[in-house]
Amino acid sequence: MKKLTCIIVASILLFGASCKESSKKSVPAEGIASPFSIEILDDEALQIIDPKSKIEILASGFAWTEGPLWIKEGNYLLFSDIPNNKVYKLDPKNNDTVTYLHPSGFSGTSFTGEEPGSNGLLLNKDGELVLMQHGNRQIAKMNAPLNAPSSEFTILVDSYMGKKLNSPNDATFDKNGNLYFTDPPYGLPKRMDDEGKELDFQGIYCLMTSGELILLDSISRPNGIGISPDGNVLYVANSDPEHAVWYQYKLPEPGKVTDKKLFFEVTNLIGKEGQQGLPDGLKVNNNGILFATGPGGVWIFDSHGKALARIHTGQATANCAFDTDQKRLYITADDYIMAVDLK
Repeated sequence: MKKLTCIIVASILLFGASCKESSKKSVPAEGIASPFSIEILDDEALQIIDPKSKIEILASGFAWTEGPLWIKEGNYLLFSDIPNNKVYKLDPKNNDTVTYLHPSGFSGTSFTGEEPGSNGLLLNKDGELVLMQHGNRQIAKMNAPLNAPSSEFTILVDSYMGKKLNSPNDATFDKNGNLYFTDPPYGLPKRMDDEGKELDFQGIYCLMTSGELILLDSISRPNGIGISPDGNVLYVANSDPEHAVWYQYKLPEPGKVTDKKLFFEVTNLIGKEGQQGLPDGLKVNNNGILFATGPGGVWIFDSHGKALARIHTGQATANCAFDTDQKRLYITADDYIMAVDLK
């Protein structure tokens, strides 16, 4: 794996929209910032990120990076390389990157599709690694400690009402340990047209600690998912180029959603120059600020759906993750691992 020695890409401060424009549920396609820049859309963003912060490329040479996960005990980053069916470990002290887990998402001998590996990665309340496994079409827990990884898994869920899941994509735990996850078709060899697809929808689910699986909603391409710090709001990305949006739902109790609303829409940006990518992975920080990958890079939103800033990566950007104190954001963008400092 090719390692880059922390190549620093200069940031560019561009004011691409007025405060009035940034309060809308979408932004105009005109006035797009150039790649490798931080674009301030609202002055509130200046409390979150320095527009002069540098975007660092830590490593490259992968196929498609996803699922970044910061491991506090050990101070390192895990991330998926889905096409290569691997999880990698990156040491931020020197950016050395080594294979951590292989296979990560498909345990068979022959896979005809493009995305067999793990996607989203997260830790449960016991500090165990949980993986969204595309090829195996399941969510599984690694049966090994983090410091001695092994491709031995316990299945947490692989079906709904007797039918195989599509390919679990991303997930988040609530404070009680219930697991909310999305199930689009991206891990199926022929995606929506795959003959092995058993469900006629793409679901948003909650796997309760009791083992009960609850279907919360179905949308065209559910992807990134996150919960507000108070546990009252669920956010979901829809990576459909014809309806590229983020939704929000109220969470009145575990395993139940109400009041579905449009959070933000970027359909008008899809296919525009410099706007690679779709709504994908997202994270919510301790202050309720959303960092959501989408066209052009990472979008920063307040909890009401106001676009505050964008981190332009110049690549289709899949996901992001915070370090322990949420002062550094790690970004998976195409075949790269990037990072940028936060305030």
